[in-house]
Amino acid sequence: MADKRFNVLIIEDDFRVADINKQFVEKVDGFYVSKVAYTGKEALEYLRKSPVLPDLILLDVYIPDVEGLELMWEIRKTYENIDIIMLTAAKETETIEQTLRGGIFDYIIKPVDFDRLNKTLESLQAKKRLFNSKQEMTQEELDSFRGLSSSAVVADKPKSVSDLPKGIDRITLEKIVDVMLENRNQSFTAVEVGSEIGASRSTARRYLEYLVAAGQVKAELMYGDVGRPERRYALV
Repeated sequence: MADKRFNVLIIEDDFRVADINKQFVEKVDGFYVSKVAYTGKEALEYLRKSPVLPDLILLDVYIPDVEGLELMWEIRKTYENIDIIMLTAAKETETIEQTLRGGIFDYIIKPVDFDRLNKTLESLQAKKRLFNSKQEMTQEELDSFRGLSSSAVVADKPKSVSDLPKGIDRITLEKIVDVMLENRNQSFTAVEVGSEIGASRSTARRYLEYLVAAGQVKAELMYGDVGRPERRYALV
């Protein structure tokens, strides 16, 4: 199954900042911006009328026709399945704490750095993959996803085949983990990993993305002079 594409709504009153954020989002594989709204009224009207709701909203605290965090709370109350990332200049501890209580996915303080936003969007992708691949989660998996694990997750290999989702073979997974452990300070493309274990690029990528979703491996986009960016994988 192909990776899900994330539909993004940007709510930002400064058209120049909104355009930059749109460019940043669409540089990340799997994300596209369906709408930029410059006021709270425009955003809510779009959400009410759109036949397909966005998967993610990038929201500024300072919207001219909105008082404080009213728009965030309205979206959270009415559209509880949409993830929210705050992209804002607001640094007040009280504001940050309230948004975290509101269940936002992340809070990024302006000026927005592409690498920081990229990591957040890839983390959101990893969360969706992890949740879609499992009906239940262990405490260790949950802690690893939330960044609370105190030990190297790669060392905690699944204890049985039943721990793995459908389409992930234990032997192949262990081969990939071993390759990365032996070259702990390097990053790899799916092609390189596939070559090491005698598998196709698509197979290697499926396993690598599983490890990303499990919090064991991180993925980064490397931009060269020409062509599409290259996705490289390394141990967390």
